Amino acid sequence: MEEKKLDINSVIGFVLIFGILMYMLWQNQPTPEELKAQEKAKQEQVEAEKQAKVPQDTKVTTAEDFTVGTTDSLQLVNLKSKLGAFAYSAATASKEETVVESDLLALKFNNKGGYLSEVKLKKHTDFKDQPIYLIKDNNASLNINFGTTDSRILNTKDLYFQPTVTKNGNSTVVSMKLKVSESKFLEYRYELKDGDYMMDFTIRSQGLSDVINSSQPVNLDWNLKTYRHAKSISYENRYTEVVFEYEDGKDDYLGQRELSDDTADDVTYVAFKQHFFTSILLADTPFKTGAFESRNLVQNEDIDTIYTKAFSAKLPLELAGGEINKSMDWYYGPSDFKILNKYDRNLDEVVPLGWGIFGWINKYVFIPLFAFLGDFMPYGIAIIVMTILIKLLMSFVQYKQFLSQAKMKVLKPELDAIREKHKDNKMKAQQETLALQNKAGASPMAGCLPALVQLPVFYALFQFFPSAFDLRQKSFLWVKDLSSYDTIAELPFKIWFYGDHVSLFPILASIAIFFYMRLTTGDQMASQPTQEGMPDMGKMMKYMMYFSPIMMLFFFNNYASGLSLYYFISNLISIGIILVIKNYILDEDKIHAQIQENKKKPKKESRFQAKMKEMMEQAEQQKQAQQKRKK
Repeated sequence: MEEKKLDINSVIGFVLIFGILMYMLWQNQPTPEELKAQEKAKQEQVEAEKQAKVPQDTKVTTAEDFTVGTTDSLQLVNLKSKLGAFAYSAATASKEETVVESDLLALKFNNKGGYLSEVKLKKHTDFKDQPIYLIKDNNASLNINFGTTDSRILNTKDLYFQPTVTKNGNSTVVSMKLKVSESKFLEYRYELKDGDYMMDFTIRSQGLSDVINSSQPVNLDWNLKTYRHAKSISYENRYTEVVFEYEDGKDDYLGQRELSDDTADDVTYVAFKQHFFTSILLADTPFKTGAFESRNLVQNEDIDTIYTKAFSAKLPLELAGGEINKSMDWYYGPSDFKILNKYDRNLDEVVPLGWGIFGWINKYVFIPLFAFLGDFMPYGIAIIVMTILIKLLMSFVQYKQFLSQAKMKVLKPELDAIREKHKDNKMKAQQETLALQNKAGASPMAGCLPALVQLPVFYALFQFFPSAFDLRQKSFLWVKDLSSYDTIAELPFKIWFYGDHVSLFPILASIAIFFYMRLTTGDQMASQPTQEGMPDMGKMMKYMMYFSPIMMLFFFNNYASGLSLYYFISNLISIGIILVIKNYILDEDKIHAQIQENKKKPKKESRFQAKMKEMMEQAEQQKQAQQKRKK
């Protein structure tokens, strides 16, 4: 009985102990807040393990790991354990900003990171008449990422620099030092000069050869989110891009995709361009490599967007004797060809004037001409005068083009007779048509060549007006800003590709181009022979006469009004020139008589014409042989 009783007591004891254990486990289970904290700690551990090229025994320190400007001995010990040699700078640093100005720039330097926290262009305002800021509210950062000899990875953007401001003649020198001691430091040195958007910038270290780990890469990272400054987000964003120079004078740019990236060797400068304003980092000696990225931040143009694009550049810094010594320059200012070109450092390539002959025409003809005219007349009048001068210089081309059309019109009855005579032999008709045109000196190609001559001028001007900084915020008649679209009416809705406003200059330009094409294509349609198996050129020209003005109306509604003004005046002048040529210069009777004289003269065929004739004859012989075989 005793054993049985003992067994029952043992069972009861085990049950009680198990119950107590379960109760204790239930009481000590983690709360939801503790579970979140544990999950966060796990995520942080995973992120820490993912850091590229960081050894497991390396400590990565951020600004949140320490308190600056402390004199507490325990805090100093804590700083030393987290920052190593750079604890000295954190203990003596201040969180205050450093403010300096020139006549052109107002700058603020953040002691945290030693870089600019604000760049204001004092002489410029945006479309809302607000000051132009290239840097403000943490939209930019400059960082040097490096390893230390005590197995740490540090980022200068997280560390505090000590500022010193001095005067050097008419220059202001800002020295930002990240100190290990009073004689050992990493320094950012900026020199700001009056009358200059460019400032000297040097990164150098002193006495850090035993602090910086030379076996690990030292990278300079520059990032910028570009502010919207113009009325049209899409128009400004089209000309907002990364431009860089590499390999001794070559230049390139990133595209307009959602995400664009590229790399280059021997990089001498990188520009974060914001249409009419730009931030440029230039090196006295090239960076070995450069990696660039551009992200489009405009997801919906209907939203009042603050930023347009996000740019980044990664550039390696080389060590010499364990020290950094890199001389550079910063440019913060207008994307103005005249200003950038004065530096003689190939910065004019930042302004998109076109490649090859198009850029040459803009640089050496249109920019000097427009600058000359703009010195003594309003810019709207300067556009009109420049347009008149260009059209007068190109009038001989229009004369040649119209003369060719007149010759083809005079020859049309004879050409129609040839086609009727050989209506069953298309090859023969084509041979005689070419022979007649050759003898008369009237070729359809003669009308095309003058038009091709005008294309370089047309394209150069298409590049010139969107890049002309002088037009920015200049008014003319009802237009408030010749560098942006003019608005005579706001629409309560948005039309795809057209917009939510009505611009008057594109309407006027469209009307002018319609009447111009009606004058030119009318004669072309009348003189253009229709050949079997070939497109009806007359019908195509008729379509183009209506399609081109409509395309002009929609496409230019959001473009610079200065460009629309040019096309309006250009087409008006072209109409006037054609009416003068048609009514007072060209005489169809004289042209007909001249053609008859030309037909009497023996005309030697060119090698090309002889070859074409031979090929057509061979084709005709093959065709006749095939017809015989079929019979």
